[in-house]
Amino acid sequence: MNDTNILQLNIRQTEILEKIQPKKLVSSSEVFKLLDSGVSLVTVKRDLEYLVGLKYLERKGKGRSTSYEKTTLGVLFSPIDPSKYNKTEPDMRSGRGDFNFSLFDEFPKNLFSVKEKEMLDVTTGRYREKIKSVSPVGQMKELERFVIELSWKSSKIEGNTYTLLDTERLLREGIPAEGHTPDETAMIINHKKAFSFILENIKEMRTNGITVPFIEKVHELLVADLKVKRGLRSGLVGIIGTKYKPLDNKYQIKEALEGLCTAVNRMEGVFTKAFAVLVGISYIQPFEDGNKRAARLLCNAVLLSSNYAPLSYRSVDEINYRESILVFYEMNSLVPMKKIFIEQYLFSAQNYLVNAP
Repeated sequence: MNDTNILQLNIRQTEILEKIQPKKLVSSSEVFKLLDSGVSLVTVKRDLEYLVGLKYLERKGKGRSTSYEKTTLGVLFSPIDPSKYNKTEPDMRSGRGDFNFSLFDEFPKNLFSVKEKEMLDVTTGRYREKIKSVSPVGQMKELERFVIELSWKSSKIEGNTYTLLDTERLLREGIPAEGHTPDETAMIINHKKAFSFILENIKEMRTNGITVPFIEKVHELLVADLKVKRGLRSGLVGIIGTKYKPLDNKYQIKEALEGLCTAVNRMEGVFTKAFAVLVGISYIQPFEDGNKRAARLLCNAVLLSSNYAPLSYRSVDEINYRESILVFYEMNSLVPMKKIFIEQYLFSAQNYLVNAP
């Protein structure tokens, strides 16, 4: 993929990408009417051609019959503001409500621009150098701290009310916090168990890549004692705050999950693989519950399998996280979630020293 960094777009070009809906042909005159910038039609035409050059749009027809349509890259990399998008009621939003069967087949092999990858690679190099100076005892302490903070924040994103100190006491001393439900306690503990499983089986990830059985096992550990059915779901699941409806057929769900694994394993680069797992499992929603938790831990499994820094999500804003994943559900834009991924990777590489066996 070319260096399709959204920083190459000005405010007007960003607005054009945001206004053009997927699978819809629009003329330059129609785009001109959609904009609030007050620029000339000539400028709009120039912007459209620039976006064609970036492969965000495809030009169709000639002369007065010329129209434009978003390409797969244009959909995936549309710079949508998640807060602004989610201010509109779900049923009034312009995004799609059905499952996009071709989405993962159309994923490019690389989801990061050259500049983004360079920044992440430099950060990883520094991270690995820091790990070399940490003793085995120090690494064990770092691992414990990381697991506590990951378990706390990943659970908090899903509405768990345990505090960080509550979580520390639970995982270190086995003492549940007062005033919390057994389910909240189990959710925290299950994160630790699932992460331990990932570390114990990291060689399998290195050999086989991401697989459906591995995904199912991590999920099974995450939902233990939570009254959630194990294995792939066979019925409808609703998601609060969105009109998006995931697949409800077990065979289609399995096929979609297998397709995601195939797509991820053919992708280039650890960051692309990890990020695709994060958004892909969240999108498919293969299980009755615990999908986003599984996605976060399996994203870390991919990172750890290549000795990259795992993500704790400690500094992420929970509302922004939820709004960003809803943008991906409805608009299939990766941009808001990719911003979170990059920020959290930089944060984790600077604040932790976790080394996989």
